[in-house]
Order: sequence, then structure tokens, then C-alpha cells
Amino acid sequence: MAAMHAVMRHCAQAVVEQVQHNAFGRPGPRVITGKYRASWHADVQDEGPVVVAEVGTSAPQARRPEFGFVGADSLGRHYAQPPFPHLGPAVDQAGPVLVRELIDAVKRSL
Repeated sequence: MAAMHAVMRHCAQAVVEQVQHNAFGRPGPRVITGKYRASWHADVQDEGPVVVAEVGTSAPQARRPEFGFVGADSLGRHYAQPPFPHLGPAVDQAGPVLVRELIDAVKRSL
């Protein structure tokens, strides 16, 4: 179980780092303060026989860069912001690595 936890922690942190890398810069939005990028985190928990990793942010603007936004915001400002996906591509990239590392961890523990 410790090996699985370590693999999940490693892969979750790799996703966070890739999201932070993908989040800003050309062709996406420019980094202004870096607070959004710094808000991404990973949490790994053992839930019975299962290890669960959550990667996320509590930043309210997280959906806009990922999915884009067209329309008026709550202040009446109009936007036509294209999407700059950063979480989805990071998860897609980490998936095969996670599977490979989990298989290796299981083989080592047997």
C-alpha cells in the first residue's frame, strides 16, 4: 500500500507541475501575478484498499482558461475568451505514466 501511495503522490504532483506549466504563456494568457498557477495542489488519501489522488484549485477563474468564456460576466463585461486547456492535457499526459508506475509497484510488492 505504501508503494501505491508513493506512486500516486508522485504522479499527482507531476500533474500539478504540468498544469502549472500549461496554464499560462503563449499561446495562452500571460502570467500577471502567478497566484492562479500557485493555487494548484495535489492531495493523496488512502480510502480503505484504494489510493485516491485529487488535483485541483479553489481559484474561481479556473474554468475560464480551461474551457473559455463567451458572454457577459456578473459585472456586465463582455468577453470572447478562447479556451486554453491546461488541466485536461496534463491528465491525458499523466495517465499512461501512472498506469505504468502502478503496474511496476504491484510487481515489486508481489
